[in-house]
Amino acid sequence: MQPSNHFKSFMMGGFECSTHRRADGRRLDLIASTHHDKWVLEDYRVLKAHGLKTVRDGVRWHLIEEKAGQYNWSSLLPMVKAAKQVQTQVIWDLCHYGLPDDVNIWRPEFVTRFAKFAAETARLLHNETDEIPIFCPINEMSFWAWAGGDKAMFNPMAKGRGLELKQQLVRATIAAIEAIRNVDPRARFITAEPLINVLPRNGRPRDKGPAEAYRQAQFEAFDMLIGEIWPGLGGDPQYLDMVGLNYYSNNQWYLGGETIPPHSPSYRPLHDMLAEVYLRYGRPMLLAETGAEGEGRPAWVGHVYEEVARARKSGIPMEGVCLYPVTDYPGWENNRHCPTGLLGFADQHGQRPIYAPLAGVLRQWQSYCDQESQHNPSESVSA
Repeated sequence: MQPSNHFKSFMMGGFECSTHRRADGRRLDLIASTHHDKWVLEDYRVLKAHGLKTVRDGVRWHLIEEKAGQYNWSSLLPMVKAAKQVQTQVIWDLCHYGLPDDVNIWRPEFVTRFAKFAAETARLLHNETDEIPIFCPINEMSFWAWAGGDKAMFNPMAKGRGLELKQQLVRATIAAIEAIRNVDPRARFITAEPLINVLPRNGRPRDKGPAEAYRQAQFEAFDMLIGEIWPGLGGDPQYLDMVGLNYYSNNQWYLGGETIPPHSPSYRPLHDMLAEVYLRYGRPMLLAETGAEGEGRPAWVGHVYEEVARARKSGIPMEGVCLYPVTDYPGWENNRHCPTGLLGFADQHGQRPIYAPLAGVLRQWQSYCDQESQHNPSESVSA
């Protein structure tokens, strides 16, 4: 099995940091609504105590650049300083579905504004810390293109323009990577995209082709980024650094139909899906998001860890698994309490209840990582 060369811990925690505008115009800011912005130091400390020394967290562009070229870092600096104090490694999401209100995502200015913002963020981090920065420039370009470009679920609230939006997001990602590397050549990048499986329903052989086309579409953003398709976007293999895959229990379904549950004979094993991605791109990989809701959390995370361990034993360089979201959060559409995390909602002192069954699963896999380190000191991940 391959060592982790990039992350402080194999087990990671991700803070929900979506900042998009819903179809009704309401701006979401999950860092604020979970009070992670207020209790970031306490949050990093408790995750470290549970062995999660690497996290995903968000840089909120809409707060930092309310006016073009004017940057207010007051929302980010406390997070950077907290990470430095706790010695937590952060993978920074630069754009998690949200952008400033004065930016037209369809115009060239979106690409240039985002690249400059990315460069300025990299400069700030370079001045504040000696850590090698790791960025996720744009989270889930494929999902954003579908939800915002085809289904009008959130910004830019379009229909029938999904491919166009995906291309624009790829352009912006490339520009941001170039801009960041000009500031700090040490920077590393993950590209976080959904990992899915789509099958035709039984008795509908005519759906086989459309189902496979839908499944193959999950690779479009990666292929654009490396210049395999739509090379006019400027893609090149250098822009795909580490492959991040976001995977949940509802990421396999029948075309036009229901979710395929893990106990179904039709369910494709996760380790097999990971092998396909690795054979296709040959990059270090991580599960950049995974998790479940309610009482299903421990079983799902245990299942995922087992599948990832199997993938690693076959030689696939899986370098981490990120629990996402690592805190409970208010739902996007209805503000309901979504019990998804290791940590619950914070009280007035910043204390969050621990979901003990999930903590137990983490301890089990922490022990596994420790044993692996002892038995294979030159071939182990950091726990």
